[in-house]
Amino acid sequence: MQENFKPLDWAKQANIYEVNVRQYTAEGTFEAFESHLPRLHDMGVKVLWFMPITPISIKKRLGKLGSYYSCSDYVSINPEFGTIDNFKKLVVAAHEQGFKVIIDWVANHTGWDHTWTKEHPTFYKQRDDGTFYDSNGWEDVIDLDYTNTTMRQAMIAAMNFWIDECDIDGFRCDMAHLVPLDFWQEARQTLDNIKKLFWLAETEEPAYHQVFDATYAWELLHKMEAVSKGLADIKHLDGVLKKYNSIFPANAVRLLFITNHDENSHSGSEFERFGIAAKAFAILCATWHNSIPLIYSGQELPNTKRLKFFEKDEIEWKDKTDLHSFYKLLLTLHRDHPAMRGVTNHTTRLQTTADDLVFAFSRQNEDRKILVLLNLSKQNKVKFQILNPEIRGVFTSALSGIKIDLTSDESFELQAWEFLIYCR
Repeated sequence: MQENFKPLDWAKQANIYEVNVRQYTAEGTFEAFESHLPRLHDMGVKVLWFMPITPISIKKRLGKLGSYYSCSDYVSINPEFGTIDNFKKLVVAAHEQGFKVIIDWVANHTGWDHTWTKEHPTFYKQRDDGTFYDSNGWEDVIDLDYTNTTMRQAMIAAMNFWIDECDIDGFRCDMAHLVPLDFWQEARQTLDNIKKLFWLAETEEPAYHQVFDATYAWELLHKMEAVSKGLADIKHLDGVLKKYNSIFPANAVRLLFITNHDENSHSGSEFERFGIAAKAFAILCATWHNSIPLIYSGQELPNTKRLKFFEKDEIEWKDKTDLHSFYKLLLTLHRDHPAMRGVTNHTTRLQTTADDLVFAFSRQNEDRKILVLLNLSKQNKVKFQILNPEIRGVFTSALSGIKIDLTSDESFELQAWEFLIYCR
């Protein structure tokens, strides 16, 4: 990362909670969502990522309500959610409770009736006959033309609007690799002079770490899904992680997740895709090297249904969110334990006597350690020992609080998809 694009200190301890405003409450408004802030704060959430809050195009919209990602105006609020004053109030309340707020930014395309289509038609890619088009097969959007320097400046000005008006803390940039890297460099250089922000790119292009603080780990998600279905094994998982180490910068931060809005609506809930393995892989996402864990709206319930993408389909909240404590443990561990950060922090894949079934690793910062043991198989009663001699001493279970003295002959047993986390 360039010298002037250093990540903010708070980003090093970040976790992200994706907010689907439309489906979050019966009202589907900023005001209704605000009542959930204390619960999310207690769960350890640090960053609130709001899916696009801009109005949605009517022309060629999909379904009754359309896609958040088909924008009709970059500097207005979706009236479904409330007013800009409602959003400002929500950001203030979030900041007062210690959250950071980032918004989804869709820079590659707009909806068919975006204000620019009439005011600035040259901002768009056009066929020879002057018609707009999308080059990715999406019916409800049209591509912007990044050879147009005036459009670039208008885009940066629109991004700045949300900093000036609402004091947001960063951007999650949709399909960032479809937009030229030099635009993002220009945007960040300009906007960093106004406010230092957190920048998250939805991409797996290593070069985008020249600008962005974190990128997506899509390939790892799909490999984890394959392991959960018995279509791949731990060697394949290790292969992806080794590939990441070889192609990404040494300190590249990756967003790890088992679900998000795309996966839930289009591929199924994490329980459809992972089954009973979901919690084990959630642990991997929250504890692996240089990771930012992502939690999607309702994941803490858990929400087991596919939320409709273009229609109203609210999350069915209960009095008790069954996985609140589970995710609170993971998020606070990721945020607070010294082994998860620091210049001497390092991650070691551990050898066990059951390496074909058990994914084991340690995180260490000076004398502080975290030990993660995951049975990534459907096999019960997997007995094993850790072969690494440095994993010795007294550890405390993060799950039960019970202390254990790990000696050279300490033996473990895990049931299918079971896990253990030890700290010291």
